[in-house]
Amino acid sequence: MATDLKQIEQKAEKKMQDSVEFLDEALAHIRAGKANPRILDGIKLDYYGTLTPLSGVASINTPDARTIIVQPWEKQMLKDVEKAILNSDVGITPDNNGEVIRLSIPPLTEERRKQLVKQAKQEAEDAKVSVRNARRDAIDAYKKSVKDGVAEDVAKDAENEMQKLHDKYIKKIDEVFALKEKEILTV
Repeated sequence: MATDLKQIEQKAEKKMQDSVEFLDEALAHIRAGKANPRILDGIKLDYYGTLTPLSGVASINTPDARTIIVQPWEKQMLKDVEKAILNSDVGITPDNNGEVIRLSIPPLTEERRKQLVKQAKQEAEDAKVSVRNARRDAIDAYKKSVKDGVAEDVAKDAENEMQKLHDKYIKKIDEVFALKEKEILTV
């Protein structure tokens, strides 16, 4: 019986951990005014008939805080890479010099910064909802286990542990968001 409760807890914690990791990933794609190669992660292009991520056909570097350099491994891919960046939702016009593609990251306006903070806050809120759902599912499972013969006080203790786990992950989400907010608002 106790192992069932432990499995429920582990499953819930895995979901909570996944929520935090997903939030990290989502926030990495929010441009914070300085060059971050991860903003190009979502770009895919046709490479010999296969949809391939940009990082699979080119090296991506950040020589300084305001520039991303994309250098295709095959020169004939330069136009395709440029087109893929233009058609993406990155919102930066690529500069193609025939050798490499240079993306100049413009400084963010105050209004744009506020929009990005709002977007990051929404991502954090979605992660919190996911953590709360994992807690709710676990508590429902604990209540069901009482009907199946687990002692009520054991289930109550498990619920208290689940609440502590929930609080820990909500705090983590708040910390991740606070870091991103600071990064976005830093001029």
